[in-house]
Amino acid sequence: MDIEETIYKYALTNAIEHSNQCQTGSVIGMVMSKNPEMRKDPKTVSQIAGQMTAKVNKMTPEEQQSELEKYGGAEEHKRTPEKPKGLPDLENVDEKKGVVLRFAPNPSGPLHIGHARAAILNKLYQEKYDGKLILRIEDTDPKRVEPDAYDAIVEDINWLGINPDEIHKQSDRMQIYYDYAKKAIEIGAAYMCTCDGATFKELKDNCQACPCRDNTVEENLKLWDEFENMKEGEAVLRIKTDINHKNPAIRDWVAMRIVDQAHPRMGNEYRIYPMMNFSVTVDDHLMGLTHVLRGKDHLANSEKQAYLYDHFGWDIPEFIHYGRLKMDDVELSTSKARAGIEDGTYTGWDDPRLGTIRAIARRGIDKEALYALIEEIGTKQADATVSWKKVYGLNRNIIEEEANRYFFIPNPVMVDVEDIPDEFKTYTLERELHYNEPDRGMRHLKFDQKAYIPQDDYDKALKSQKPLRLMDLINIDITEDEKAIYNSNTLEDAQKQKASIIQWVPTQDAIKATIIMPDNTKVDGYIENDAKDLKVDDIVQLERFGFARVDNLDDDTITFYYTHN
Repeated sequence: MDIEETIYKYALTNAIEHSNQCQTGSVIGMVMSKNPEMRKDPKTVSQIAGQMTAKVNKMTPEEQQSELEKYGGAEEHKRTPEKPKGLPDLENVDEKKGVVLRFAPNPSGPLHIGHARAAILNKLYQEKYDGKLILRIEDTDPKRVEPDAYDAIVEDINWLGINPDEIHKQSDRMQIYYDYAKKAIEIGAAYMCTCDGATFKELKDNCQACPCRDNTVEENLKLWDEFENMKEGEAVLRIKTDINHKNPAIRDWVAMRIVDQAHPRMGNEYRIYPMMNFSVTVDDHLMGLTHVLRGKDHLANSEKQAYLYDHFGWDIPEFIHYGRLKMDDVELSTSKARAGIEDGTYTGWDDPRLGTIRAIARRGIDKEALYALIEEIGTKQADATVSWKKVYGLNRNIIEEEANRYFFIPNPVMVDVEDIPDEFKTYTLERELHYNEPDRGMRHLKFDQKAYIPQDDYDKALKSQKPLRLMDLINIDITEDEKAIYNSNTLEDAQKQKASIIQWVPTQDAIKATIIMPDNTKVDGYIENDAKDLKVDDIVQLERFGFARVDNLDDDTITFYYTHN
């Protein structure tokens, strides 16, 4: 067949597959994918596809089918399979045990979007399997505990819509770890090591056991009983692994050590603290964890913990390791954020420049946008870099139908319009609060010849000498000294003169407004009077400016946090 016949057949095939209506773009795609040689002349393919589409769409369904049969029937082509939606199934789910998961943050500060990934993934799987979700605050390193973090973590996961079935603090479980440390010694799975760190490292790196590894159970128990009275660094409890393991970090890892620092919750009640791998393994077993979702930076830890599971004869939960989550242009480091708050760089944990959950919430990002983002990223091990643009797109889909519209004038200039016809001298413009939902009601802008307009629009008009159209009202010419002259009133006149259409606010009853931007700068201006009915946490769309969340209302000013455009 020649090129026209080939494209004609594709057009007929496409029409029959789509309720007898052919789409030119789809036909072009089919042609290019099946006939690579035609990609050299896309202009010709496009022209012929348009002609054939028009021809085919004039036919009756019977005529289309009859014509297609002349060319041997429908042209086979592969459709691009849709990506499966939702999270992949968990492996090895025992219907009797069910699914038990945990979110286990360290209390070093409030949660950020990286923590949200773990929290949301666990929540989604809990819902998928009607399982159990445990919040476990892992605070067995006194040097990494901040007192304000305990409440902050609970507040943050509550904002995310997560209500755990159980909440535990590891610092309340110290005696449990002591009991299992002693059991590990008694079964020969652990030993007290009194080697200094440098000596042990040299032996370990050369796949050599330290002399302490050969201690008898009795000798180890004696040292364990004396442990509390030793100096920091004088001894540690180690778990026996493979001394020849290819990864030196896994060889005989530390389970318990002395920390001479008061714990923010427990004070000086304890000096011996478990390392993460020991306390996590014990708790995951005792709490009945079936599946553990964690970052791939924990791959070595999962392997370490497997040794302890084997020593005790416990079932190992399913470990699911996902990649790192990076975010462009945002501070995710809790330590750096805290330092910035302390030195005044940031205003607090909800500073809009931070990636904390509370900063994101204060800006008006809906938690459902985070759920959509995390579900889309899923549990794959590849690292993911998230842009604000992606978050904004997901959030816009959620809030666009909810947000009422208002005019806001940033950096305002007041113009006094001269030579106005009588019909516009005292004129009330009515606009819908939401274009798609007129039942919500109307806004009323009472024009009295004076209006606030944006400084940028004023300056551009003054320079270009082109009119401005006050949206849905009149067209004006800008003059010096913040004056304006009536030009005309129709949209057609504005279009003929290439006038810019701008938002405006009547000076009468205008409300002062301040917008806190993502870089923590402020934009001052005026908002229309109907905004007086807004409440804290309302999300609005400031026309031609962007979405924003109402943060504060006082006697004469509304403060917003900018969400996105």
